[in-house]
Amino acid sequence: MRSTILILITLLFSLSGVSQQVYNKKQPFAHTFSIVARDTVTGEMGVAVQSHWFSVGTSVIWGEAGVGVVATQSFVNPSFGPRGLSLLENGLTPKMAVESLLALDEGRDVRQLAILDVNGNVEAYTGKNCIEAAGHLVGTQFSVQANLMDKNTVWPAMAEAFKKSTGSLAERMLAAMEAAQKEGGDIRGKQSAAILVVKAKSTGNSWEDKVVDLRVEDSENPLKEMRRLLTIHTAYDFMNKGDLAVEVGDNKLAKEHYMKAQELNPDNLEMKYWYAVTLANNGELKEAKAIFKNIFKQNSKWKELTPRLIKPKLLMISEEQLQEILKL
Repeated sequence: MRSTILILITLLFSLSGVSQQVYNKKQPFAHTFSIVARDTVTGEMGVAVQSHWFSVGTSVIWGEAGVGVVATQSFVNPSFGPRGLSLLENGLTPKMAVESLLALDEGRDVRQLAILDVNGNVEAYTGKNCIEAAGHLVGTQFSVQANLMDKNTVWPAMAEAFKKSTGSLAERMLAAMEAAQKEGGDIRGKQSAAILVVKAKSTGNSWEDKVVDLRVEDSENPLKEMRRLLTIHTAYDFMNKGDLAVEVGDNKLAKEHYMKAQELNPDNLEMKYWYAVTLANNGELKEAKAIFKNIFKQNSKWKELTPRLIKPKLLMISEEQLQEILKL
């Protein structure tokens, strides 16, 4: 059975036109710590990573809605990402996929790999020649893995943090990475980070299938920056929900979503602006004018924009009310 699978995989890879990648001294490093995980409530799947290497997310993290996620690291073999997902999509389990990928890779002893599928099944591997401290820990519907760490307590700390955390999958994975850094993290330091979360089921539209896709390419404190970006991402998610509510004429719901967005990102003028627009559309002109006045004082371009909203019916007020706003 195993030999049959390997023959099929070899044929699949040869037909794909992707050549084998083996370890050599010219390969870039992607020594790092990462997590692959599934949200047991939403079914969303995610992968997150941090490393002392530029743009680590480019080569390490991979995911596809309705299929699974992959983290490929150490002396990274980037082809493990798309190939791993292809194997899952063709019916292999994560364990079978990991075994098949490694069997065809001459650099297996310096690889580190984790694959999780849509059902939460997960398999991880750490090559015997990965730079210490290196190892992985597989839990229920998640796996943490690390190499070139300051100490061997890094990945257990990640696992504990993930299990004890609450919130969205992205927030929980970030908590795991923050725990890793607190425990010492990469012995070389820190530089970049990335988080990818995909939906449990594909919509058929790839642009709709990513729940979170954030990267910090080069930073003195990538996880701090990632925390900031994730907060802003959540705020804009509320903005998007508010926009959808406006599209269907539910301005009351739109107001609620815009308010939540502002609470997460209180200094963002655009969020305040669209909240004021929604208030005006709800007939709460007095409150809206107070917000508009503050926004216009800080940036007059928002006042210039306001009358342009009448034609597409994004601002549904009378001409008299519009002039009251423009006089602020």
